[in-house]
Amino acid sequence: MNVPAELKYTKDHEWIRVEGDVATIGITDFAQGELGDIVYVEVETEGETLDQEEVFGTVEAVKTVSDLFMPVAGEVIEFNGELESNPEVVNSDPYGAGWMIKVKLSDSSQVNSLLSADEYKDLIG
Repeated sequence: MNVPAELKYTKDHEWIRVEGDVATIGITDFAQGELGDIVYVEVETEGETLDQEEVFGTVEAVKTVSDLFMPVAGEVIEFNGELESNPEVVNSDPYGAGWMIKVKLSDSSQVNSLLSADEYKDLIG
């Protein structure tokens, strides 16, 4: 199971990479593995400002549909358009090309309350 040490994580299996005041967000390797083959990623919140824990989109797999939750509050400034035609990249590269959204942070201190890689590893066992 791949859990990059430089990222932060949520109990809902999202990861976040912060660069300046912009955060890149996606789902973890564990999450994509649990979901199975991802067939669709829907994000209709681009341009909206959302609170921490609010739903920013959904990911649809062969078995199920899951909500995607904001790890931090902020404005959704970009959706990974590549996922419209190639949603399966979330399965093959969840921490790279399979990123989902970029967010302009409202409160960067919220990042401190997220899980470290070790804490996330403990969560997923």
